[in-house]
Amino acid sequence: MGKLLLARHHESEWNKKGLWTGSRDVHLTQYGFDKSAEMGKLIEDIPLGAAFASIQVRSIETLACMLEALNINVESIPVEYNKALDERNYGDYTGKNKWEMEKLIGTEAFDHIRRDWDCPVPNGETLKMVYERAVPYYQEKIVPLLKEGKNVLVVSHGNALRALMLHIESMPHEDAAKLEMLFGGIVIYDLTEEGHMVHKEVRQVHSEVNA
Repeated sequence: MGKLLLARHHESEWNKKGLWTGSRDVHLTQYGFDKSAEMGKLIEDIPLGAAFASIQVRSIETLACMLEALNINVESIPVEYNKALDERNYGDYTGKNKWEMEKLIGTEAFDHIRRDWDCPVPNGETLKMVYERAVPYYQEKIVPLLKEGKNVLVVSHGNALRALMLHIESMPHEDAAKLEMLFGGIVIYDLTEEGHMVHKEVRQVHSEVNA
């Protein structure tokens, strides 16, 4: 089995402002571009055979910076972008300041919205709904490449990656709140043929993001 590498996009313009981004398409900041290149350098020792990203520009830009830092032309390995890897849709909360919302609704309710498995937001998605689109895509498109021995990089978003990690690490859904995917972090998995964790390594660049 090849190795699976999971990476979160770096700082976007709305991350910097503390806004809920979700399904909105927002570019990286210059800091985000610089740190994405540093993230690429973290995995110089792992030859990539394929890469995936969401269809959202902050994810695409992060992947492009990582590949450039690795001197990999996007045409030299298979690269696929798919909405199954998109961030959770925060519905009516999209564009609102997270920290102002926390003051308005209280820390406990705020944490439930951000962290829990099946906490609804008006006109948006739950983590459960993200899981139901991200995991089948992982099983159908990514696991077969890993079985071929390819090392696969997936650049996505906090909640889509948390959903994948729940599945990969065979965690109960009620433990979703314990999972975090940090900015600047790359999680590297050795896996079974079914795509579940055998071993986990985390590499990290120093990152300060208002999110």
